[in-house]
Amino acid sequence: MNEKTKEEIILCLQRNEDIFAWTPQDLEGIDPKMITHHLNIDPSIKPVKQKKRHFGPEKDKIIQAEVDKLMAVGHIEEIQFPRMAIQCSPSA
Repeated sequence: MNEKTKEEIILCLQRNEDIFAWTPQDLEGIDPKMITHHLNIDPSIKPVKQKKRHFGPEKDKIIQAEVDKLMAVGHIEEIQFPRMAIQCSPSA
């Protein structure tokens, strides 16, 4: 991208900054169905369990505050996944 085009795009974005959502509260009134996505997952593929990520206490507070904001305005919701049933094989 040449410098002139880049500057024009930046100016356009700056002139129209009021149309962007900067906080979760700015999204009020927007139907979450418009921005909700679903993953196209092949049920025949076994999921890979990733290692849990740990953050420091300060980062944990920041993350929780952001999650609370998004939940308060209804843009995310908590869901429960059923625990996988343990398959027991009969003793021989």
